[in-house]
Amino acid sequence: MAEELKKQQLELANLIERHTDHDGVIETAVPSLFFIRYSNLTEPGYRVYKPSYCFIAQGLKEVWLAQERFEYGPADYLISSMNLPVIGQVIRASNDVPYLSLKLEFTQNQILEVLSDSDFQTSAKENPKRALFVGQIGLSLLDATLRLARLLDNPGDIPYLAPIYIKEVLYRLLHGQYGVALAQIALEGSSTFRIREGIDQIIKNFDKPLRIDELSEMANMGISTFHRVFKEVTAMSPIQFQKQIRLQEARRILLSESADAADVAFRVGYESASQFSREYVRMFGSPPKADIKRLKENYDGRPLSTEQIFTGSNV
Repeated sequence: MAEELKKQQLELANLIERHTDHDGVIETAVPSLFFIRYSNLTEPGYRVYKPSYCFIAQGLKEVWLAQERFEYGPADYLISSMNLPVIGQVIRASNDVPYLSLKLEFTQNQILEVLSDSDFQTSAKENPKRALFVGQIGLSLLDATLRLARLLDNPGDIPYLAPIYIKEVLYRLLHGQYGVALAQIALEGSSTFRIREGIDQIIKNFDKPLRIDELSEMANMGISTFHRVFKEVTAMSPIQFQKQIRLQEARRILLSESADAADVAFRVGYESASQFSREYVRMFGSPPKADIKRLKENYDGRPLSTEQIFTGSNV
């Protein structure tokens, strides 16, 4: 089995390399499927991961969710079951052996459809689980992933076969090591399902004051229960979650516009420019002006890539 896994990993790496003629994140002709290629180690990338399945065919990456570190490579896969602010960095890549990976984004409804059409057994009463996890890749999951990627060599098959193959990949994930945790996002009544709307509200209204009473009422939970479940799912409190979203957006604005740091602070919801500067330093390591100057100098005047600097790749 180990030999077959290596053979399929190599085929997938070759396929990704053929379909990526430059570094970065490339949207493929298969809906919600992206290929990623980097020929060098990357800056730490700050972004919100969407619900997605990620697999590295070649190279190595580390991802931080709050204070938790996840490292994964060709023997593993990563799943983000919700929208989560994370830090990701490619830590193994070179011109000769580039980092090659894929990302398949999915929705709650797609998970629910697979649950409805299969014999998967779980309960909405399961304890809430972390929404980011790394599992060991198996032959059945890798085989399904490879067949989905192979459609790019036969584009005429994509409209008919892609939905079937995507459904199979999700089926394999649900029957894998973290299937129960993944299923919770689609089971109405589960703590994870109920916390999801609160997460989406914070992201949507990140520049507004945080109203925990409204979010907990939306989740049909008491305030203390909401706090506990939110931290179990995201590894951070609601205020820490909002802070990461605000600071990510502030950095994006500072990099893409000629804006004053104090003005940006107010745009993302801070009432105090000094507090914004302190928290920016804690997250990015230096004050806004110095941080943006360093990033721009590191790229030697080349066009700034949203994926490389603002957010990093998603896998």
